[in-house]
Order: sequence, then structure tokens, then C-alpha cells
Amino acid sequence: MLQIDPATGALSEHTIGDLPSILRQGDLLVVNDAATLPASLRAREPAIEVRLLGQQPDGTFRAVLFDGADWRTPTEHRAPPPPLQAGRVLRFDGLSATIERISPVSSRLVDLRFDETGAALWSAIYRQGRPIQYAYASGPFELWDVQVAYASRPWAAEMPSAGRPLRWEVLLALRSRGVGIASLTHAAGISSTGDPALDAALPLAERFEIPGSTARAVSGARRVVAVGTTVVRALEGAGGRLSGETDLVIGPGYRPRVVDGLLTGVHEKGASHYALLRAFAGEDLLERATAFSEQRGFLSHEFGDSWLIVPSASALR
Repeated sequence: MLQIDPATGALSEHTIGDLPSILRQGDLLVVNDAATLPASLRAREPAIEVRLLGQQPDGTFRAVLFDGADWRTPTEHRAPPPPLQAGRVLRFDGLSATIERISPVSSRLVDLRFDETGAALWSAIYRQGRPIQYAYASGPFELWDVQVAYASRPWAAEMPSAGRPLRWEVLLALRSRGVGIASLTHAAGISSTGDPALDAALPLAERFEIPGSTARAVSGARRVVAVGTTVVRALEGAGGRLSGETDLVIGPGYRPRVVDGLLTGVHEKGASHYALLRAFAGEDLLERATAFSEQRGFLSHEFGDSWLIVPSASALR
């Protein structure tokens, strides 16, 4: 784990087990407890991949359509799926879904209504689906590979991976040092599609729910440290609400009003997640952090290493 101090510009290398000695009594760590869906489904007719982004209030699922290749083909090299119109029925094994709406952003972004509901639908999704993954992986993921330790409701299209290193022993050590732990649920979306128009629109609006106890803890905290960019988006985009959707896009020039620090994965420059980091640290400091991480062999992506961007005591609000 690389600690980045935006107040002093200092960089220091640690392990995730050092987190309880870095954070202070009165700090609050906020995690995203969304469980990761088996969101990649293979349709038989037409032969395409459907990646579910989550269920919407009207019961439909927002989804992105891909061609018939699998995860071994890099996303940017995959061909677009065949053109499909609203009303087209997609057929899976023992399940079907109708395209109800096509987004003006991209014909690949659609709203689907499945022919099953409730437990029957969720059983079918878990029986047929696989975790979304990308070609950099050496082998296929199992669903248990992409869950955080404290996962609850299946809202996330992709793992809220900043929390992956937070095992219970670390969380308990934080508690024993007087650091608060709170949770919210945010529907972490897809990170890449290979469609330039759609990728330019990421992140899409995403659903969130903040328990009242978490809202109260945030209000009383000395510092709020978000675990992952999804937590930042939920807390900053809530606007006083405890649930709903947020379309807030955070980047350079944004001044966080709620979140003071961030525990995040190591993101590649140019990614939408990296742009959010620029709301917490200047470009020059992030360039130095990237160079340091590359020199020290830090790993990126879901199973990589961590950055902790936390201001020094003199910068506390």
C-alpha cells in the first residue's frame, strides 16, 4: 500500500496491515458492501454476451451487449454485437429477456426485461452467469473470487475492489484503535466496454443506499475515508438523500464536501477512476505516485495493490 499525503506531497510504502496505525481515533472508514453479481450471461439466440449493470426500479435490468467472443479477447478488440432493435427477444438456457429500450448513448446499452421475476430470476442468473472479467487475467474467475469480505446485497456489476484487501482482522484492528467502520451499498458499474461513445459516458448513473446510521457517523467523524471510488460517488452525490441514483462525475477541479481521504486500487492513467483521484491529489503528485508504484512493482486491476490518499493532520477540516 502506498500512502499519498496531498498536504505535504510525501509518499511512503506500507502494507494494508499498517492501516490501523495510519488512521486515527475519530476517523471513519466507509465501505461499499455491494456483493458482485455473476453479471456476464451468454445468450444462445443471438450468440452474444450480455453484461448486467443492475436492476432498475421498474424491474428491468440495464445491460451492455458484446459480441460472441469471451473474456480472453481484449475488450478493445471485440467486434460490436449484431444490430438489435427494441422488442427483440434474447434467449438464454431456460430464460429469455426482451429489449425494452435502447440508449441514445450507444445501441449496445439497453434495458432488458426478463420473462422470470423474483427468486426464479435470481436463481437463473446465479446458475448461468459468470463474473465479468477482462483479458489481463490468467484464468477464469469464480464468483467467490470477486467478493469483498463484508458483501451483502448483489448490486455490483464488478467487484468494488478497493475493499478486497480489508479482511476482518484489519477491520477489527481499526475498531480497536477507535476508527469507525460504516457501510453503504452502491451499484458499482462496468469499467470498460470497448465502445468509444459508451466508454466516454462512463461512469453511468448508479444506484446507492446509505443507512441512516452511516449518515450520522459521517456527520460526526473527524475524517471520512472512503474505500473506493464508488463510496466517494455515493457520499458526494447523495445531496442529502439516503437512496436513489447518482450521475455525479468527479474529476479535476471538484472539491469534495464529505470525503477527506480515499483508499483505492492502483488505477491506470486515463481511466475514469484515475480522473476521480485528481479531486484528492494534484496531477504532479499522482504522476510521482504512479512512477513510484511502477518502480516498486505495484499491481493494478481488481487484485492489485492499494493507494491511501489521506491528508496530514494539519489539513484536517
